[in-house]
Amino acid sequence: MQIKQAQQLWQPHEGWLNTASYGLPPDPAWAALQEALAGWRTGNMGVTGEGWDEAQARTRAAFARLVGVPEPDVAIGSAASQLFAPVAAALPAGATVLVPEVEFTSNLFPWLAQEQRGVRVRTVPLAGLVDAIDADTDLVAFSLVQSADGAVARYADIVAAARAHDALVAVDATQACGWLPFDAALADVVVLAAYKWLLAPKGTALAYYAPELRERMRPDAAGWYAGADPLTSLYGPPLRLADSARRFDIAPAWFSYIGAAPALELLLQVGVPAIHAHNVALANRFRAGLGLPPGDSAITTAEVPEAQSRLERAGLRAAVRAGRVRVSFHLYSSEDDVDRALTALTG
Repeated sequence: MQIKQAQQLWQPHEGWLNTASYGLPPDPAWAALQEALAGWRTGNMGVTGEGWDEAQARTRAAFARLVGVPEPDVAIGSAASQLFAPVAAALPAGATVLVPEVEFTSNLFPWLAQEQRGVRVRTVPLAGLVDAIDADTDLVAFSLVQSADGAVARYADIVAAARAHDALVAVDATQACGWLPFDAALADVVVLAAYKWLLAPKGTALAYYAPELRERMRPDAAGWYAGADPLTSLYGPPLRLADSARRFDIAPAWFSYIGAAPALELLLQVGVPAIHAHNVALANRFRAGLGLPPGDSAITTAEVPEAQSRLERAGLRAAVRAGRVRVSFHLYSSEDDVDRALTALTG
């Protein structure tokens, strides 16, 4: 599917420049969610929500294709920090975790929460992350794209340095997956919240857990949905969990996954490389209009006096992060959106 064809499947108000805060649903996702809400209201979703379960399976499969990993290595949840938590709990006492100093806390607090066991968290500037990896590093945790300013991490270089020191690699891909092509299998764990660039409702989160890493992890949050066969795991012992990454699932937020499946499948139809080219071109058009050099991200920040109030007066929606206005462009964004923002900021 071509970009222009796909853009007909959105109904945004003009001036939405804030996908880095939350993405907008395409029509198929919105329609599926409305149908599910109607079925819930009238009791027509089945006795155990069979149709809802199909949606999580479709979401899991689409995510596996998007990031290039086997479907059995994918777990589902509701928040990024929840999916990082069992990895953090599996670190040996006294382990050292290396994190960029301005890391979003979903990929920071789970490691800090282990400090009572002697786990040490060391922070360094993102630009110095590769050089800071040493023999004392047990795990490197970082966002593939930084939430605060859109900086794209040196993924391959970080992984290579970590492997040279036998360190694990934990990636938060929340601000990357859906527009930035990358190979999740290079890392040991890749986690994301899907309500941003994957255009899913809030309450959807996905994780790739490498098989070797899963052997170290304990499914402390296991419930019926982590069972080898969830519908026969409703009552009584013994413990009978899935052999795959599904043993780390929590029961999905049904409505959220109803909306997620069509959104991720649409992204697959368009293709992440095409979306990447579209998004970065718009971001660089914006940067050029402000006299900034081109970048490699769909997220751009800028220091412009009264920038946010100027955008708001023009009916444009963006965000302020780390003291700078942050704009972000996705599949449904257009050159008109960019030009309106430039007029507001430079006029």
